[in-house]
Amino acid sequence: MALILRLMLCAFLLWPILGQAAVEVRKFDDPVTEQRYRDLTAALRCPKCENQAIDDSESPIAGDMRDRVYLQLQDGRSDKEILDFMVSRFGDYVLYNPRLEGRTLLLWGLPVGLVLLGALVVVLMVRARRRTSVRDLSPEERARLDDLIKRERTE
Repeated sequence: MALILRLMLCAFLLWPILGQAAVEVRKFDDPVTEQRYRDLTAALRCPKCENQAIDDSESPIAGDMRDRVYLQLQDGRSDKEILDFMVSRFGDYVLYNPRLEGRTLLLWGLPVGLVLLGALVVVLMVRARRRTSVRDLSPEERARLDDLIKRERTE
């Protein structure tokens, strides 16, 4: 029993050290390149994780993607070249903001189209209500209404 308690105490004390071992340290020549690295890793989505950027994902594929971004930045590639490489390797899914292209036009245009369609429906409904005006009763309708009112009073 004492051995188990000692092992648990050691594991408890070593836990923070083990957690720090997973932190990646990257050396950059200038702060601009470091900021570009942060921006790129925040803009790329992990293909394995659901809605998680590669900068805060712990999956192996995200680590590989961070390595590739770092290496390409060190090679002097532009942000566009790096993003193009990632898209060619992993597909458009890795971009949090898909590019405006023919195949993504529906993705970008559908929300705007739905809002415009909704506004059009509202305008048409308001116009239709304004056009329906209260019309006067015909003499026959007026006489029938008076008869009904008189019957109601007598009963």
